Amino acid sequence: MPEPDPSTAAPVAPGERAASLTTVLVALIVGQICLHSTMAGIRMAAPLWVLRQSHAEWAVGVLVGLFAVAPIALALQAGRLADRHGYHRPLQVAVALTVAGGSFAVLSTWWTAHDFMLLCLAAVFAGAGANYGLIAIQRTAGRSARNATELKRVFSWLGLAPALSNVTGPVLAGALIDLGGFRMAFTALALLPLLGLWSARRVPVEVPPPQPPRAAAHSSWALLRTPGLRRLLLINWLVSASWDVHTFAIPILGHERGFSASAIGLVLGVFAGAVALVRLAIPVLAHRLRESQVLAGAMLGTGAVFAVYPLVHSAWTMAACAVFLGLALGSVQPMIMTTLHQLTPHDRHGEAIALRSMTINFSSAVMPLAFGVAGAAVGVASLFWVMGALVAAGSTQARRIRSSATVPR
Repeated sequence: MPEPDPSTAAPVAPGERAASLTTVLVALIVGQICLHSTMAGIRMAAPLWVLRQSHAEWAVGVLVGLFAVAPIALALQAGRLADRHGYHRPLQVAVALTVAGGSFAVLSTWWTAHDFMLLCLAAVFAGAGANYGLIAIQRTAGRSARNATELKRVFSWLGLAPALSNVTGPVLAGALIDLGGFRMAFTALALLPLLGLWSARRVPVEVPPPQPPRAAAHSSWALLRTPGLRRLLLINWLVSASWDVHTFAIPILGHERGFSASAIGLVLGVFAGAVALVRLAIPVLAHRLRESQVLAGAMLGTGAVFAVYPLVHSAWTMAACAVFLGLALGSVQPMIMTTLHQLTPHDRHGEAIALRSMTINFSSAVMPLAFGVAGAAVGVASLFWVMGALVAAGSTQARRIRSSATVPR
């Protein structure tokens, strides 16, 4: 059946439009939680199994690092698939990869002679599946919005999914390990992504227009010539690296200050709470926010907090710093995703999201090693100050972003 001409379609009432967007957004959030929770649960449980099986500590580092390797290699393929086929086919691939990752983890509890190899495969497949789905979900969410205000609201709500997943997956895995062992936990995690297929029924099937042939081998890199995109990816990398510095350095700084484990956990916990809080607030304030101003302000705020962090010696003062940092960094992702969708061609949003995903995963895989070397050489305090200076200087790039593109329909 031919697609209806949008120019002759009957107007959609505002209430119906809001209900439709809400339904799609809830389905996308459920899909991401299902995929990401499986990956996060395996990422927590697999190192525990490795250690209980008396493998060396270096094996844990290799295992955790593998979760970020496949997303770097497969991101562009995932973006192109989403641009060609919309949401449903990439989600099916994502679910298949993630279920396979969970299945390898289950097999590791049976075939213990090769458990480390099987868990490495589980990490690769689960990481690939979660990222495959994320790219399709973010692309579909952006295309469901009609203007920049809706984009900010959509990506603020969607930004809550990883936070929920990072709680749901590990808590579910831990509870099931205590209840019935690793095999039960891995089996439940392997089945969880199937719920994402059920929720996908709420997302309309997209029939993309025919795309002209192009040199696929180089097209994604040519996309970097889009005005403003390289600047946006630089900002994204600086913010991502700042997030990684905080996660890496706070336990070290807290240990140097003599804080208890619960105090260090409190600092990291209030940071996560502040991230969630600001993403709940952005939908209410979206019509008043300009992307470039929020990005510049967040980067300057991050630099200021990083300048203060090494100077505080109280856990409560450090927790206060973590709140301000969470509010700053938590506001960035919706603004970056909104700007990304405005800057890039409508038919190449998937590839643009894939490029962003590659920078994030590369940073997550490589930067902790660099932080460890730098921290040992110059001290963790200097690490905060250097990163703070870099991200604050990068705010000048954020102020130069003037996205005049509209959300095409």
